[in-house]
Amino acid sequence: MICPYLTFNGDCEQALKHYGEVLGAKVDMMMRYGEAPPEMPCVPEHKDKIMHVRFSIGRDVLMASDSPPEYYQGKPHGISVSLQTADPAEAERKFNALLEGGAVTMPFGKTFWSKGFGMGVDRFGIPWIINSPADGYEA
Repeated sequence: MICPYLTFNGDCEQALKHYGEVLGAKVDMMMRYGEAPPEMPCVPEHKDKIMHVRFSIGRDVLMASDSPPEYYQGKPHGISVSLQTADPAEAERKFNALLEGGAVTMPFGKTFWSKGFGMGVDRFGIPWIINSPADGYEA
């Protein structure tokens, strides 16, 4: 299984809440830094942050965490999370809600391969591609 692993700079919990509201994401498993064994110490201000979470959007699985500040590599570059939705109206609704407060890099619209396609970066710094494939161009 290949599974995207998203890293956040302290706002993983807010992102999960947003993804739950917008995409129907469900948390399958979550551990906070403060729940780790004693041999893995963490600074007190990080104990309530998410060390690891596995969540689902439909049948798809993603994982994520709040990166400790000294290991945070910044916002992702060169990779996007791609969401495929058969219904173009639903794809556009998800696109607009998901990118609220973020930045649209390609407005949602019809293309030769898609009934609706758009790209952007959400307010948590995660790049997304939303696609409603046209007949003959299934993802």
